[in-house]
Amino acid sequence: MTDQELTQLIQNISVTTFNRPFSHQANFNRRLKTTGGRYHLQDHHIDINPLMVAQGQAVLEDIIKHELCHYHLHLLHRGYRHRDHDFKRLLQQVGGARFAPPVTAKKAPQKRLAYQCTKCGQLYQRQRHINTTRYVCRRCHGHLKLVKEI
Repeated sequence: MTDQELTQLIQNISVTTFNRPFSHQANFNRRLKTTGGRYHLQDHHIDINPLMVAQGQAVLEDIIKHELCHYHLHLLHRGYRHRDHDFKRLLQQVGGARFAPPVTAKKAPQKRLAYQCTKCGQLYQRQRHINTTRYVCRRCHGHLKLVKEI
């Protein structure tokens, strides 16, 4: 889907759902990571996370309805913020999404390091490297050595 197709889709949803035209620009923004979309107050354009397209058409339409609620309420000089009663009521009327679905799962730690005390044998598992010349075992103050990377 291109930016022009996205703008056309938003214009269609705006007319059918809100009975008001969307007369500004819409585009995809790859830098959005945790949000589904963003409405810009200064120039009234809408950014949509391109990962929302992969979530399905229904999710994309819900995100667009959410951003159009911001858009139309702001242009009408009404409460357009998430906490405003006007926004919550309009969002419920049109059936938009309150929150964007999670896009990416949390990453598991890529590597684990195991350090062992040379005196007492205490094992320390870490995700980051330890400066073995500066840090010692907390039990016996023996020297630490890197045993393995897990």
